[in-house]
Amino acid sequence: MRRWDVVVVGAGLYGAVYAQRAAEAGRSVLVLERRDHVGGNCHSWDDEATGVTVHAYGTHIFHTKDEGVWRYVNRFTRFNHYRHRVLTTHRGRVYSMPINLGTVNAFFGLSLRPRELEAFLQEKRARIDEPKNLEEKAMSLVGRELYEAFVRGYTQKQWGRDPRELPPDIITRLPVRTSYDDAYFDDPHQGVPLEGYAPMFARMLEGVDVELGVDFFEDRARWTQRADRLVFTGPIDRFFDHAHGRLSWRSVRFELERHEEPDHQGTSVMNYADADVPYTRIHEPKHLHPERGLDRPGTLTMREHPCADDDAPAYPVRFTDDLEVLARYRALAEAEPRARFGGRLAEYRYYDMDRVIRAALDASAEDLSR
Repeated sequence: MRRWDVVVVGAGLYGAVYAQRAAEAGRSVLVLERRDHVGGNCHSWDDEATGVTVHAYGTHIFHTKDEGVWRYVNRFTRFNHYRHRVLTTHRGRVYSMPINLGTVNAFFGLSLRPRELEAFLQEKRARIDEPKNLEEKAMSLVGRELYEAFVRGYTQKQWGRDPRELPPDIITRLPVRTSYDDAYFDDPHQGVPLEGYAPMFARMLEGVDVELGVDFFEDRARWTQRADRLVFTGPIDRFFDHAHGRLSWRSVRFELERHEEPDHQGTSVMNYADADVPYTRIHEPKHLHPERGLDRPGTLTMREHPCADDDAPAYPVRFTDDLEVLARYRALAEAEPRARFGGRLAEYRYYDMDRVIRAALDASAEDLSR
């Protein structure tokens, strides 16, 4: 029976980076992936009808301040110069996000200058010294009107709970810019892979044994016995058979629609803040590649619907009860000497892509030095 130095469960960003580093260090590596593709939620595919590169699980913009991570990813792909800007629709009008001087002026019908914004918002903010929930926290930061317009409905759809039922620390801060700057990220390195994410992952996993459509849990003992080190990137509560109960997860489903026109909504992502709109965002991935031009006929959009789906966990909710349960699972994980738990699902935390890569690089360096 063949053995591997490393068996990686999950071919998402953390698993792929760890596998690549291990293989490059001369280790034998096997990657097991339940889906029919590598790349996890960063997976992309090319639509034959329109020629558009589609991010299968929603828009993924790579951005980082980490020079080492930037050098690493550029080994496997080249990036365009896309800069992300997000718009949001509220009651039939479009505003720029995150909240900036332009958002405030458009919403209130004003022409405030940068030096006047803070005093204006201070008058709007609710005087709540110790916010008890997300609603109170948000109102203490931006006031009731901006909260109800841009936060309340969107949050309720995203988390499936009334904001008054959510803990205040879900929103640690609501950035408000005192200029008209509407760039979503300020990192020096930003962009989208010129060919999409799928070729990037294919290059990353060259020379690595990858088995797709394999559920680790269907023959867990077999895979565990064949690995000197197991790297698990799936949900940590699932690994331990929900021994301490289930953690709270949110998922999303996408509704794809093709259009004959060359441009449908004029931007890559349009948020919908109102609670009576059943989706949170519409993605139009054609806009992620301005270098290809927008004049070619045909485009497609994807409506994003948040939902609860235990079979497709995407976002860790991290309620207070969840964090108490997580502590118990972490204790169990520390008792697994040959296992490494990494990534958003295994660590039950939200990660930007560059932070996932950094975590995988650091973990693999530590493990491979032993």
